[in-house]
Amino acid sequence: MPSPYREIFAAPGSKGFSTAGFLGRMPLSMMGIGIVTMVSQLTGRYGLAGALAATLALSAAVLGPQISRLVDRHGQRRVLRPATLVAIAAVAGLLLCAQKGWPDWTLFVFTAAAGSVPSVGSMIRARWAAIYRDAPRELHTAYSFESVIDEVCFIFGPIISIGLSTAWFPEAGPLLAAGFLAVGVFWLTAQRATEPVPHPREHHSAGSALRSPGLQVLVVTFAATGAIFGSIDVVTVAFAEERGHQALASLVLAVYASGSCLAGAVFGLLHLKGAASRRFLLGVCAMALSMIPLQLVGNLPFLAVALFVAGLSVAPTMVTTMALVEQHVPRAKLTEGMTWTSTGLSVGVALGSSAAGWVVDASGAAAGYAVPTVAGAVAAAVAFLGYRRLRPAPQREGSGAHDRKEQQHLA
Repeated sequence: MPSPYREIFAAPGSKGFSTAGFLGRMPLSMMGIGIVTMVSQLTGRYGLAGALAATLALSAAVLGPQISRLVDRHGQRRVLRPATLVAIAAVAGLLLCAQKGWPDWTLFVFTAAAGSVPSVGSMIRARWAAIYRDAPRELHTAYSFESVIDEVCFIFGPIISIGLSTAWFPEAGPLLAAGFLAVGVFWLTAQRATEPVPHPREHHSAGSALRSPGLQVLVVTFAATGAIFGSIDVVTVAFAEERGHQALASLVLAVYASGSCLAGAVFGLLHLKGAASRRFLLGVCAMALSMIPLQLVGNLPFLAVALFVAGLSVAPTMVTTMALVEQHVPRAKLTEGMTWTSTGLSVGVALGSSAAGWVVDASGAAAGYAVPTVAGAVAAAVAFLGYRRLRPAPQREGSGAHDRKEQQHLA
């Protein structure tokens, strides 16, 4: 492992919470596709399966920031464990309803409740931020490492979930995802030494972290970016099926994720200078431009190459986004701020998937790649128009410099 990565793991407890975070994040890539596979196998109704997956994504988008806001106020252990128990109970209810063939509305009720799954990635990044708040170089490397872990989850999670549900029994994928969630969250929250210090209620008098203009730009941009990811998944599956190689769709998508994984690993080794807002704008524009070659694909090998190149801009942009969240959101609301970006991403994935499905049904898979191209253009336009809001802001209450000055005054 390159030396910058060795250095960040020299911090006591870092290996433990990062490993727990990896397990706790696996459901993010397993649960939705697991529900689709399970319901389609048990009922043969793909429309119902897709509607349930969208319900899960939208529920997580609504509940996730509220859970993270409570975490900022009361701490990870006190909030994550009850939220996780609710999510696990909801998944158990969903599996029972699907297996017994109960009415559709029961599936939607339990799926919506399963949206209480915590944003584990935000919890891990908040721990890194607490450890390296005064070391930007190490924090950049830590964020890059976590982006690589995200991509690893998205490479292997769907393969595991689909493989178990098709080779073992339909409920196996969501069941294992719930198991990963339980082990990851309870292991993470048992590690009290690295848990960020919760902030008292008075620090939340200003309302939600989303009131930050800079965070608003990031969330809207991420919604358009999520539409890129959601539409590429759907269109790639349809493209492979049209050419008689549906089984290769997961491999092609893994190549897309591997491009991002590689770029994230290299990005963490760089010593960057200049404004993060400028890197963010360049990253989003690069993602938008990388969608153009997809309009020319005629076979799966060319598609795999085009997606690998497109993936190279993903992780660096995600890493830069987390750095910008830290700049524009007070420390007392950092976990909530990070979760809002994930929320924007989730909403975009749901919208992109739906739009891509409609275009594929109407005009075929090749035409479907117009959806991520349009989404990329929207993301670039939002980032460009909101660039002024992303520039370094005046010092805010709860930020690192404010905390240090307050400690010096008390001393």
